[in-house]
Amino acid sequence: MDSSQLLKGVLDLAVLAVLDERDGYGYDVVRRLREAGLEEVGDASVYGTLRRLFKAGALNSYVVASDEGPHRKYYGLNEVGRTMYAASAKRWTSFAATMDSLLKEGHA
Repeated sequence: MDSSQLLKGVLDLAVLAVLDERDGYGYDVVRRLREAGLEEVGDASVYGTLRRLFKAGALNSYVVASDEGPHRKYYGLNEVGRTMYAASAKRWTSFAATMDSLLKEGHA
């Protein structure tokens, strides 16, 4: 199975999880996802996800000056985002438990 297809299905949750730890700007979120083990995540996918979650009202944003170039737009979870994160995490945990069970039964 193509892991990029799996990633598309959980990218919102992964981004929310990263931002639940602490606010971040676009490339910072990409870097943290890759460090967590999602090496195949694309920059454009993450930037698109951040824009979509912001438009959906799940994220706040603010601009911070940078010594290394242009200002950086940071994103952070707001109350809607925290609620979305909690609900998505619960669904994922249930789904993952179901898949674990199916895979164990298939190999028993």
